Amino acid sequence: MVLQDQLWLLIIESKRSSFSLAKAIPQALTYMLANPQPEHPAYSLVMNGEDFQFIKLIKQDKPMYALSDRFTLYRRENELYKVLNILKTIGQVLS
Repeated sequence: MVLQDQLWLLIIESKRSSFSLAKAIPQALTYMLANPQPEHPAYSLVMNGEDFQFIKLIKQDKPMYALSDRFTLYRRENELYKVLNILKTIGQVLS
């Protein structure tokens, strides 16, 4: 799913939540490199139903990416609300 050509959402469909997000990051970066607006950063979110991780790609001179901390549903504090707040903030920046 691509929103406003800047937020790229990659969902891993997996029957096991143990499926590593690290396996999805190269695929997400490949899609993000196809961003038709290389002058703007592209953002991505990979998830496996239990864990969430954001990716930011800057594609100007030399493509560089950064990974956020990994968020999970199964810690003492449910981090889904943090993920939703990050998505809300990104949505405000992009609009």
